[in-house]
Amino acid sequence: MSQSNDRRHGGPYDRGGADSYYRRPCVPHYYVGGTGSSELIPEDRMTPNEIEAYMTGFKDNEASGNFKY
Repeated sequence: MSQSNDRRHGGPYDRGGADSYYRRPCVPHYYVGGTGSSELIPEDRMTPNEIEAYMTGFKDNEASGNFKY
């Protein structure tokens, strides 16, 4: 499975969508395992595909207008 199709909790797509939902800045990252309970991978350690997956998650949520208020 490519990273762009990996929608698991803590993965790049999930983190992008969550950052948008909570109105946090667009800063690519993801977790190796569960969010907050495993190693955080920052942008400088991400592959281009992982960054693309994060950006897609962020942009998809922005387009949906689904934000926490």
